[in-house]
Amino acid sequence: MIVSRVPLPASAWRPLLVPILVLLAWDVGVTVVFKLGWIDYTGITIQYTLYGTAIALFLGFMVNAAYARWWEARTLWGTVVNHSRNLAREAVTLLDETAPDARPGLGAEMVRAQVAYVHTLRTALRKQDPPAELEVYLSEDGLRRVRTATNKPTAVLTEVGRLLTEARRRGMVDEIARVQIEQTLSILTDAQGGMERINNTPLPVQYRFLPSFFARVFCLILPFAIYKDLQWWTPLGSGLVGAMFLLAVQIGRDLADPFLDRVHDVPMTAICRNIEIDLLEMIGHDAPAAVTPVKQVLW
Repeated sequence: MIVSRVPLPASAWRPLLVPILVLLAWDVGVTVVFKLGWIDYTGITIQYTLYGTAIALFLGFMVNAAYARWWEARTLWGTVVNHSRNLAREAVTLLDETAPDARPGLGAEMVRAQVAYVHTLRTALRKQDPPAELEVYLSEDGLRRVRTATNKPTAVLTEVGRLLTEARRRGMVDEIARVQIEQTLSILTDAQGGMERINNTPLPVQYRFLPSFFARVFCLILPFAIYKDLQWWTPLGSGLVGAMFLLAVQIGRDLADPFLDRVHDVPMTAICRNIEIDLLEMIGHDAPAAVTPVKQVLW
């Protein structure tokens, strides 16, 4: 996620470089053709304002749909942040380690497993290999079960549930508190399901292809429509308008897939590190440093 007030990173503008250069070359070529008299513009009448308005509305639908996906993804990660803290607080305050059959450190083990969960969810959404945090924060038995699972985030969350069951069996938590922690785990599962839905369901092809196609067609016909009024200024006028249409298309593409580990995506690495810091401090463990922006990009 770009954290500067303007999209400074070159990677944010690079996808637009070639289309804009091609557009400017096209506009200059059309202007030169008209000036050489190869085409008589007196017979050309194009209602470009009407077409442009219609295409702008079409692009608006695309950008709004893409932003809704991005914002829902960020909101779901906010849910994971809040309820990870809830889970850690509940593990620290509701598990009684003075019970006769209590296992010391069980609550801390639940918190550490939750840290492993958020990092595993991050890499799963990005379609990357499981994170190193699995080996750091899970027990050997839990790690073995997670490695053989198809859905590794769900498997890690199941390990948290196993630890809760053990705490109930040892008398470390009463039934009311157990139900409360189970509700927290259910909310985390729901948030994970929402993110998997976004990740596995692309923006419909109509929203991805048609606005881009019609915007490019409009950019091609625009210099023919405005040459009579702008003459040699046609490349400037047509280029600016065309660049705005191409920019709108690119914004929709950038926001439509919020988990692809690009500069515009949800900063899951930073979010997971913040969760890790909060949870480890709750159990009195040393925490790593927070993730900071790199060249105005927070990953």
